[in-house]
Amino acid sequence: MKKIIAIIRPDKLEDVKNELEEIGCHGITVKEVKGRGAQLGITESYRGRDYKVDLLPKTEIIIVAKDNETDKIVDTIIKTAKTGDIGDGKIFISPVEDVVRIRTGERGEDAI
Repeated sequence: MKKIIAIIRPDKLEDVKNELEEIGCHGITVKEVKGRGAQLGITESYRGRDYKVDLLPKTEIIIVAKDNETDKIVDTIIKTAKTGDIGDGKIFISPVEDVVRIRTGERGEDAI
């Protein structure tokens, strides 16, 4: 099993969520987060004064998936969230040792 953490633009969430549902990926957790990457934030002007916003709003999607579904999920997120501009986000993939469904006590892939 793999844990997929995708950091995307907030305005792409609905599109990504819909595309994930289309491929059969229903179990997701979503958080509103702030962060920055290579762009180091943005500079804006307000009433003639420039100020720097160095932590930008992003959306974090967390998915735990079977190993054989991971590539399809990652490819779907990339295809849907990509604008080609700086700030599109990142995807982190890491192994998951175990999963337990609290209600039934099921473990492993049966609990996803």
